[in-house]
Amino acid sequence: MSKQIKTVIAVDLLNRNKATVFWRGILVVPAAIFLASFSQMSGMGWGSTGILVLPAALSLLFRGIYPSYVLGFNKAFIELETRVVAYLLLLNDEYPSIEANSKVSVTFPEVNGGAALNRGLPLVKWFLAIPLYIVGIIYSLAALAVSVVAWVVTFTSGAYPKWAAEPVLGTIQYWNRVYGYAILLVTDEYPSFKI
Repeated sequence: MSKQIKTVIAVDLLNRNKATVFWRGILVVPAAIFLASFSQMSGMGWGSTGILVLPAALSLLFRGIYPSYVLGFNKAFIELETRVVAYLLLLNDEYPSIEANSKVSVTFPEVNGGAALNRGLPLVKWFLAIPLYIVGIIYSLAALAVSVVAWVVTFTSGAYPKWAAEPVLGTIQYWNRVYGYAILLVTDEYPSFKI
């Protein structure tokens, strides 16, 4: 059994809301502002994430424990982020709720308070993940190109193309696995490079 983050998104292929297709970039602004409100200001400018990384890393490093409240917050945050991205990239028409919904779920591996995690790996995971970031950027560019074509097809036909769902959904799943390994620190299993 894999010890990776699992992301499940119910993709709506038929009977899509054609009126909102090209307006998603504007419609998603309130949800994006809500997400950005969790970002912290740093000396180099605005942070890009609201995920609690430092408390988890320090707790794992010095205590060998992953605090349950940090785990709960990070899970809720990554789920919200996934709902916003799924809406923006047309995977479904349901506006991203700030509460959990049945269309998008993110499942974390069992952490057992951090007992199963290596205490020293948080120091080097960011470095070990550099190849994952490079591959992820390539996947993201491809998913963006596919999404642009899917926007046109969805607007004209009212149906999201099935061929577009796989690479876009796969890219979201890939990034969530990378976050789980390098940033959220919920697994020591190196993620696979496939989508």
